[in-house]
Amino acid sequence: MVSVLGIPLDSNSSFLSGAASAPQKIREAYHSASANYCAENGMDLNQIQSWKDQGDLQLPGMPAAFPSIEQNVFNWLGKDHHVLSLGGDHSITYPIIKAFAKKYRNLNILHLDAHGDLYDDFEGNKFSHACPFARIMEEGLALRLVQVGIRTYNPHQREQARRFGVESIEMKDWKDGTALHFDGPLYISLDLDALDPAFVPGVSHYEPGGFTTRQVLAILQGLDATVVGADIVELNPTRDINGMTAMVAAKFFKELLVKLLPAASV
Repeated sequence: MVSVLGIPLDSNSSFLSGAASAPQKIREAYHSASANYCAENGMDLNQIQSWKDQGDLQLPGMPAAFPSIEQNVFNWLGKDHHVLSLGGDHSITYPIIKAFAKKYRNLNILHLDAHGDLYDDFEGNKFSHACPFARIMEEGLALRLVQVGIRTYNPHQREQARRFGVESIEMKDWKDGTALHFDGPLYISLDLDALDPAFVPGVSHYEPGGFTTRQVLAILQGLDATVVGADIVELNPTRDINGMTAMVAAKFFKELLVKLLPAASV
């Protein structure tokens, strides 16, 4: 079984707020009459009974929001569900992974993003959306972190990546058709600004030179891994144009469900 959780938190955003309203916008795009419920492999997700949208978490303010996210995610994992989370800013990935690490030893993470999110702290906030993977790796919550699409490393983040043994394929070095293999359980964290802003105007941080929608779909569809969880983060509906970014997020939502459903049935 796959449980979908909305995590409407953006209090750790450093530039613009707005991502807290994203989960509902992704749902609206998924149910839009302009598309259908089929993933690209032909699976009609509207006819599949082994996943359920559990709605949005009712969160307290920070700092209590993080323990609440962790406990809620862990509760579903304890029922042998896999969890697909709809953010929210990228800070939510840290408490989510804390929950996953309690269940899955040797957890792998595939992180698609324009940014490394490896700051020790950002603007005085160690729980900023610019910091989740520093927290994850310093606590030993993942065996392996692979970052793909990064195009904003600065000296501090490069040093952090070396410190934590992060495997990086920066955008400038990406080659289409690159095979990504993972042994053991895999968690996917998909920040929408991994894409070029031409494809996702509804994000807070425009970083030109990113992936096309098709390239990200190819990465997800071509994964050689057992996917046990995922998140889609950093949609900012206040910047979106005609729901374009929400529709891209809904597309990824369907393809991630396809990856999670076989794992959930094992």
